[in-house]
Amino acid sequence: MREIPVRTKIIYTVSVCLITLLLWLGNEGSSPLVYSGSELQHSVGQIDSEYSLVVQESVAVNGVVAGTPEYILNRGSYTISLNYTAQETDSVLELWQQGRKIAAWTIDPGNVQMNADFTLSKDAQQLQIRINYSGRGALTIKELTLRPHTMFYSDSFFMIAVFLLCSLFVWIYFIKGKSSLSREQVVDYSVILGVALLATTPMMQTYLYNGDDLCYHLARLEGLKDGILDGQIPVNILPEGLQGNGYLNAMYPYLFLYIGAFLRILRVSLGLSYKTLIFLANLGTAVSAYAAVKSMCRSRRSVMLAVVLYTLMPYRFTNIFSRGDLGETLALIFWPLIIAGLYHVILGDTKRWYYLVVGLSGVLQSHILSAAFAAAICVITALVYCVRIVRDRRYIVIGRAAGWFLLLNIWYLVPFVYYYFKGNLSTDVLRWSGYFEQSVNLSNFTQSISLYNKQYFSLGLAILGCVGIAVIRFVCEKNGSRTREDGYLLYLFVLGCLMAYMTTGYFPSRALLSSTLFKNIATMIQFPWRFLGPACACFVVVGAVALAKSDTLKPYRNHIFAMLVGINLLVVISVPADNSHMPYDNAEAAASKGHESKLAANIGLFYPYEWRLDGATEDRLTSSVVLSDVNRISVSDYVRKGTASSVTYTADLDGGYMELPIQNYPGYRAYDENGSRIKIEQGEAGRMRFALTGDGKQHIIRVRYGYILPFMAANAVSALTIGCIIFRLWRRAAQQGKIRRAL
Repeated sequence: MREIPVRTKIIYTVSVCLITLLLWLGNEGSSPLVYSGSELQHSVGQIDSEYSLVVQESVAVNGVVAGTPEYILNRGSYTISLNYTAQETDSVLELWQQGRKIAAWTIDPGNVQMNADFTLSKDAQQLQIRINYSGRGALTIKELTLRPHTMFYSDSFFMIAVFLLCSLFVWIYFIKGKSSLSREQVVDYSVILGVALLATTPMMQTYLYNGDDLCYHLARLEGLKDGILDGQIPVNILPEGLQGNGYLNAMYPYLFLYIGAFLRILRVSLGLSYKTLIFLANLGTAVSAYAAVKSMCRSRRSVMLAVVLYTLMPYRFTNIFSRGDLGETLALIFWPLIIAGLYHVILGDTKRWYYLVVGLSGVLQSHILSAAFAAAICVITALVYCVRIVRDRRYIVIGRAAGWFLLLNIWYLVPFVYYYFKGNLSTDVLRWSGYFEQSVNLSNFTQSISLYNKQYFSLGLAILGCVGIAVIRFVCEKNGSRTREDGYLLYLFVLGCLMAYMTTGYFPSRALLSSTLFKNIATMIQFPWRFLGPACACFVVVGAVALAKSDTLKPYRNHIFAMLVGINLLVVISVPADNSHMPYDNAEAAASKGHESKLAANIGLFYPYEWRLDGATEDRLTSSVVLSDVNRISVSDYVRKGTASSVTYTADLDGGYMELPIQNYPGYRAYDENGSRIKIEQGEAGRMRFALTGDGKQHIIRVRYGYILPFMAANAVSALTIGCIIFRLWRRAAQQGKIRRAL
């Protein structure tokens, strides 16, 4: 590598400093959140010429008349400022969290401005400021401002840190000439990074696309952060979920969500934490497609075609922006590795059996239904190639892969199985009865993506181009040129066609629903369009490899590559830019609009009904202690911090009981003031119930979620397995280093 001129180094250093300064100047984490009266959510009142909200006594309404969206705020101190005019007393400025009022300040008609300070001892979910109107006299709300004493979030500092790390990497490996990468590798990796950034561009807005399931995944990110701060690793209970009752986390894979959770601990906003996770998912998808196809094909053209087509395929964009399905988006990262892994353990290089382990582990740690699909495809593939597996003794390497997969993932599998069979969980809502009605119209397969229609799914023209390449390879070319690799590609092609067919209304799913077995499987899958993900992966791999092997298409490979890549780039362009979400309406609203996305005010948090305890519906949840007899049982103190709670009570009756607002998932333990174990019984709406000592004396009950012995053993096994892998990789790298030094 040639020496970089000193002038270039100086320009580079100055550019880095300038961009860092601009990022720092763009910090709005400490800027106030400002609402005019007209911008507040309101149900009554009129807007005057100064954009104030005017509530007259003639509306004959008292109660909450205006409020902010619900915010996710970091712990710390804040000040609320309200500019107003009021004619009568008793109107109140209130602070609510998760549907509970936590503070209130009287609006004095003798003043026109009030400041109210409050402190959050822990991060708040669904925090809202409300204005409660007394119903008497006129009340004019001019402006409401929320100011942090420190900052709302650290997004700019996070971006500065990422930029400086990337700049340092470029300096060390390229400007200082320390890189051992070839020119081809630099180009390949640059394309991978560029495709990942291109796939993320629709996210580079000051708002979040509100997909169907986005609110749930934001709740998972926030809950994981709370669980880590609670001392749980792994996090099995989201302590602030369900109004502080706790929500079971072990049933939905969450390994990769730790990235966003740790960013939240660093006070990065929830919005940017989620967007960072999506970028990493895009990058991981590109890397996975690159590694998988490169292991099966020597053509760089085909490898890069797979990277572009798979990363930018319409179904991924539908999952990210329309459905908000983070789990399936993460699972799609690993499908190419599963396809390549199956090829290597059955037909290819057995030394690459780890592709299958990484692929299956990644899918399992992302999305349970995708893991079930992957397991089914592995079984089908083993049956198709059973003769070859036995003849070539491939079952040995398959067993090795299965063993490593189990050891790596037992930390997650043990809690999942334990809670599934012993947790008394509500699982009825997991089954979707309208399976047939969710079928995809076949004509949609040829169209571009459209995020305005929530039920829009497509293979896309570029992937259909891969289907055409496969047809030419398998139908139009002589059988004499076929290899065993072609046989595997033909198998993948047929498998992809079957899965694509099963998503359409032409598949007789309605007739098959009369079968109990099919109905159980179909309602568990919920939506037939889930087959699109693995189908697209099959088509992309087959098309990319077949393009390199096809003699008929050899003179046109460059043209086909350019055409398919160009068509697929339209997927990004077709993601609509919503003009109603312009970054800033005016200079005064700049901070407010920026905060809207970063504090997730326009999304909210939601905990689904699956994996709750039976009976724990929203209307039956409570944040207060429930007593069997309020006249003869008194509670003098109830404190909850994470999954730890303490309650002090006095009772003067026999047979009395108390229910704590904590979901009674297995793993909780309770002790009295003497440290003796207390039995936890099942109460109403999933709450934990305790029989009380009715001697008229003061007693204490302490509750804490503790580690279960099988969980700890499983964690130790997986940790030792990871340690063994790291040691083997380190030793191999050390040996290769010695060989290079000797040469």
